[in-house]
Amino acid sequence: MTARTVVITGASDGIGAVAARRLHEAGDTVVVVGRSPEKTRGVATALGVASVTADFARLDDVRDLAAHLLERYERIDVLANNAGGIFGDRTLTVDGNETTFQVNHLAPFLLTSLLKNRLIESNARVINTSSVAHARFAAFDIDDLQLEHGYSENRAYGNAKLANILFTTELHRRFGDQGLSAAAFHPGVVATNFADGSTTAMRHIYRSIFRVLLTTPEQGADTLVWLAQTMPGVDWYSGAYYVKRHLAKASPLAYNTALARELWEKSAALVGVSSTTPQRY
Repeated sequence: MTARTVVITGASDGIGAVAARRLHEAGDTVVVVGRSPEKTRGVATALGVASVTADFARLDDVRDLAAHLLERYERIDVLANNAGGIFGDRTLTVDGNETTFQVNHLAPFLLTSLLKNRLIESNARVINTSSVAHARFAAFDIDDLQLEHGYSENRAYGNAKLANILFTTELHRRFGDQGLSAAAFHPGVVATNFADGSTTAMRHIYRSIFRVLLTTPEQGADTLVWLAQTMPGVDWYSGAYYVKRHLAKASPLAYNTALARELWEKSAALVGVSSTTPQRY
């Protein structure tokens, strides 16, 4: 059987690097995507796999990444949108978007959109790394996606993680009947360098004695690997949210189909892709 092609973003460290190793060891052709050239190359070299550097705070990097993947790979069987982070004060990217919103949502939305046809042709699955923070911190206003009003880094992160779930449900609604499957998952509070950009207590928790109480990267990657290796429609439901391999209940807003549709349309306009979809509700 031909090896599957698995693209993992945010794979230069943490759960992405662990997932890359485990899926490579299982026989998949893994593509490691990361922001740091040195770290990304280091993970890829250790595994003997391909790597691509892309900074999700620059949408042109995402466009270049998509073009490279489409040129290089005839199939993409798994796209793991795992890159993300929590940041400090409100800043804008070179594209004019609030950084947390772009890195965690707009960039993976753009990447998936640009790869959409290849993913559908491959009967692929899209796996989006979300977080229980969506239920704890989100105060979602569809008319203020850039958080020009009432910004806090926790709210920005919670909103972005809710956006990941809304994106997942809308991916399934739009393209599930064309063979594309999607799932979102919470990896746990993982002991990585994930919160280095944060200025709140979260950064100190990640760096302090409490670090020993956090989920290990190996544990955090488990659900991602499980979703990548098992069968949608058999082992898990497309469009759903998972925690520790189990179907989980997200916040009520995550099930708002009108909100998911509007977020998709606004996101498409922000990154310059078509939002056309069959009208099936």
